Amino acid sequence: MRCIRFITSLTRGLLLAAAALLVACAAPPPPAAPAVAQRAPDAVWGSGPNVFSLATGSPGELGLLEALATDFARTHDATVRWFKAGSGQAMKLLQERQVDMVLAHAPPAERKAVADGWATGRKLIGSNEFWIVGPAEDPARLATAADVAEAFRRIQDAGARFVSRGDNSGTHQKEMELWRAAGRTPGGPAYIVTKDFMTASMRRANDEGGYFLTDSSTFIAERARVPRLRLLLRGGELLLNPYHTLYLTQPTAGAATARRFGDFLASAQAQALMRDFGRARYGEAMYNDAAVTARLVKD
Repeated sequence: MRCIRFITSLTRGLLLAAAALLVACAAPPPPAAPAVAQRAPDAVWGSGPNVFSLATGSPGELGLLEALATDFARTHDATVRWFKAGSGQAMKLLQERQVDMVLAHAPPAERKAVADGWATGRKLIGSNEFWIVGPAEDPARLATAADVAEAFRRIQDAGARFVSRGDNSGTHQKEMELWRAAGRTPGGPAYIVTKDFMTASMRRANDEGGYFLTDSSTFIAERARVPRLRLLLRGGELLLNPYHTLYLTQPTAGAATARRFGDFLASAQAQALMRDFGRARYGEAMYNDAAVTARLVKD
């Protein structure tokens, strides 16, 4: 009799467990974790159905990207969405699948991304240069420095103000490379960190009477707005500033159109636009094309 009651109790327990399992299976799944929030693009060009997003910094600030993207959108029935970001942040957006491609100018970080396997399609599209600008009175005597490493040592030895973007952008990464070449570590009250983009940071240097590492294109465009600053040092392979395309190894939704834009950037039409960009307005070109850059850069 005890055996029968045990079996009955066991059967009832199994039935209740099965019923609970059925209810659990029928219940809707818990809500998925929200996707990483994506901010609105800083600019959109075109209105075609072939949509892709791109992250870069100064080429967007200075109008080069708009000129290139407008041509591409018209001829490829595309929509180009630009997210303003320095190279470090741009590559982070790419890795998080928030954009379909980047135009970066941080060669060591780009090479590492490709070697690590998450990025691909690194192709040279052009360049400008890095220049050191500073106050006309030049308290650290940069104008007579033998090279950029000596120039950075002179800035620190003089206790002169230096404005840094401090944002892991391509320019900030280059700045840190130059401090290492000088055998110095930046810091102290004269070292001013903005956490801002190129134009705003250069204007801060103008206001503070400080030195600043800028790309040549931005200084050409902003020269009239920073009257206290002068070009004090330029030249040499260490100060070349090449730009490359990068995409994700695992394609994003807009990857196919992004790749077509990368091919367009290498076309004769786009390269001609790049090497002449700014000449009519500023009296000098703001960028080198890929052919000129390839002769100057070993990378």
